[in-house]
Amino acid sequence: MKSLLTVVGCASILTLGVVNADEFTHRYKPNEPVEFYVHKVGPLANPQEAYPYYNLPYCAPKSPIGDMLASFQKSINSKTGHHKFFNVGKSISLAEQIGGHVLHHSGHSIEFVKMYKEGCTTSPLTLDDHDKFTRAVREEWFYQMYIDDLPVWGMVGEMEDMEGKPWTPGVEGKAKVYTHRKVVIAYNRDRIIHVDLIPDRESLKEIVPGRELEFTTEFEWKETETEFEDRFHRYLDNKFFKHQIHWFSIFNSFMMVLFLTGLVSLILVRTLRRDYARYSMTGGDSGDYDDEAGGTPAVDENGKPILDEEGNPLIKAGGGGGGSMPSEESGWKQVHGDVFRAPYMLTLVAALLGSGWQFIILSLGVILFAITGPIHGEVHEDRGEMEKAILICYCLSGVVAGYTSGKFYKKYTTARRGKTAEKGGDSSWQAAMMLTTILPSAVCGGSVLFLNAIALSYGTINYIPFFALVKLFLLFIFISAPLCIVGTLAGRHGKTDSGRMGGDFPCRVNAIPRPIPESVPWFGKPTNLIPFAGLLSFGSIFIELYYVLTSLWNYKIYHVYGFLLGVNVIMFIVVSMTTIIVVYFCLNAENYLWQWIALGSGGSLAGYVFLYGVYFFMFKTDMHGFLQTTYYFTYMSLISSLLGLVCGTVAHAAASKFVSTIFKNVKVD
Repeated sequence: MKSLLTVVGCASILTLGVVNADEFTHRYKPNEPVEFYVHKVGPLANPQEAYPYYNLPYCAPKSPIGDMLASFQKSINSKTGHHKFFNVGKSISLAEQIGGHVLHHSGHSIEFVKMYKEGCTTSPLTLDDHDKFTRAVREEWFYQMYIDDLPVWGMVGEMEDMEGKPWTPGVEGKAKVYTHRKVVIAYNRDRIIHVDLIPDRESLKEIVPGRELEFTTEFEWKETETEFEDRFHRYLDNKFFKHQIHWFSIFNSFMMVLFLTGLVSLILVRTLRRDYARYSMTGGDSGDYDDEAGGTPAVDENGKPILDEEGNPLIKAGGGGGGSMPSEESGWKQVHGDVFRAPYMLTLVAALLGSGWQFIILSLGVILFAITGPIHGEVHEDRGEMEKAILICYCLSGVVAGYTSGKFYKKYTTARRGKTAEKGGDSSWQAAMMLTTILPSAVCGGSVLFLNAIALSYGTINYIPFFALVKLFLLFIFISAPLCIVGTLAGRHGKTDSGRMGGDFPCRVNAIPRPIPESVPWFGKPTNLIPFAGLLSFGSIFIELYYVLTSLWNYKIYHVYGFLLGVNVIMFIVVSMTTIIVVYFCLNAENYLWQWIALGSGGSLAGYVFLYGVYFFMFKTDMHGFLQTTYYFTYMSLISSLLGLVCGTVAHAAASKFVSTIFKNVKVD
């Protein structure tokens, strides 16, 4: 137990950062320094194409102007004239490094409630400096800064036509850069509440090689009555996220759930009652049924008459007692000797299901953590808070992945006396364990390394530093992987609900697999049913998907996690209902490969999500360039794949419960 606490403690040290006391409490005394950090600069249309702020040829402020000079002498580097912390990186946590929240000191000297003005002059602009500024203005670059953890944004410059009027595409124009900006800081008692950056259009200066540009920044303080707890409310777009269409989408998805639940209840349950009446009569015999008089009415296990589609009682053919045996079984009972056969590529199925349950716990854990924000602090108020929650939930949920994978694999590979169980043998459980441990981390890690290489080649700030990657690897080696192995051993050596080791199936599995019929109706073919199931599932989430993608790619802060939790629950129910229908039709067509059918039925949602991502990229954003396009489609591939894995796992669980239930209640020889 002590060693486990030590490991968890080390993980906490890896994921937490060191903060300054004032920055932590957000309380300041008059004339106390307030740190001003720069974050990034880049095209407004490309969120991932972000560069260090001083990649543009801005000059760093050397000293305040006027009477403030004397009070800042101790903060100035005597050799350079800049602030002594100029361009020094802020100490950040591992989670902030993953999120690309790399901050550097701006070089500006700010004191709480002190108004003053700073300035600096660039060296004569070289051709390279001219090209950088011109590109930034033409591509609508913006910069992001932080004061007391509050973000503030500003545009680099504006395009104007040759007459000094607003520029329109296709017309010859000239690039101008803002040389003066006013930073208005609102405070309430000893805390900073709001920060606004106001550019001065009259300060626009044309970018000309050889010209020196003088940049000035004015700091103004004003009081406000807004409370500290409400200071982030202005960043939340409630009109967008809580629009009536958002509520309507939830209601629409809920109605779909009611429809599908009713469909399963009215069609499948009623049809199953008729199937049970055919397969198992009160008294133990099976018989044929017709609608002609003279026979004995068919009853179910409770003694109630079975009705046909028109409401008439079904009559057992042959009259009295027990009737005649059918010449051949038909429908889903025909595959009772194969339906519980181990699925093809059992090791892969076990790994997929284990990883799926891991991401289910991960997603629900992170959503619940975000919902309880009022208790521990809103996730959008602290940089890296969401990334930290994802890291912790991912590492700890490894035990769930191992347990579900090991239990599922054990279910289909029980050991016999003196020999291994089936083809592949019981000894191959180690391969399933290793695949479960490595598969999700390898896919996510490979994607991160691929994007990291591209980010480094472009010189953006969105790359993950080498030592941060080492920390992630250590978290995987010492926490996630061991927990997955422990979970696998627990699942493998655990007992089933009946108390017996290994598999516990209602029907015995035949030694020789039966052939699957090829000539079946269109509604009995998985290739026809699986896309339809995915379309229904996508219909229940596509509105929420729009809001999520907008927050990811269009600078919106997603904060309606209650909506997200509700949509997740609705999606799980829709996936379960549609999968049960698909599996029932396939079993009726005597196709007993229901496990892969269920995984495909739920996983088909991934294709629709990715196609919607393509539509979103083309018509809802202005993204361009190889860097941003690669980032977007790599992330969308991961999002759609993981969502498909989660839904496939939920679908498999629903289908497994359904299949076990219907075959447990039917009599077989």
